[in-house]
Amino acid sequence: MSAKAEVIIRRAEANDADIFLSLLAGLAEYESYDPPGEAERARLLEDAFGERPRFSVFLAEVEGQAAGYALVLETYSSFWARPKLYLEDLFVKPEFRGHGVGQALFKFCARKAIERGCVRMQWIVLDWNTSAMKFYEGHGAYHLKDWRTYNLDEEQLRALAGLD
Repeated sequence: MSAKAEVIIRRAEANDADIFLSLLAGLAEYESYDPPGEAERARLLEDAFGERPRFSVFLAEVEGQAAGYALVLETYSSFWARPKLYLEDLFVKPEFRGHGVGQALFKFCARKAIERGCVRMQWIVLDWNTSAMKFYEGHGAYHLKDWRTYNLDEEQLRALAGLD
């Protein structure tokens, strides 16, 4: 493979389910998470390729091989009255890193954000993933210092909603 490979990016389709799940398992391994179980995989595929998709998956291919993927969805800014593109996952298989695949995926997502009229693109990075931080910052991204990410997990949601 040359230093900069020719990268083809396309929207994943239902017949790409196994490729998508394999790449997701690669991301889980990289981030030291357990890969999704059977029920979670079924929900992912329904949410990606079902009647009402909740997110979009874009595959990066090099010489006909799956090299990586991006998973995106829209959120909304009430203050700007415009959508934002949320980048949930951007993953490149280890053997394809350093060949322009991540850059191609990232630029593709930026173009999608512009096409969709998004005011910004947002994502989170694990605090130990300095290579990702360097990559994003090298493309002009910056860390929001005034904002903190908060979460409620399913158990906490159920308790808050009074369902426990």
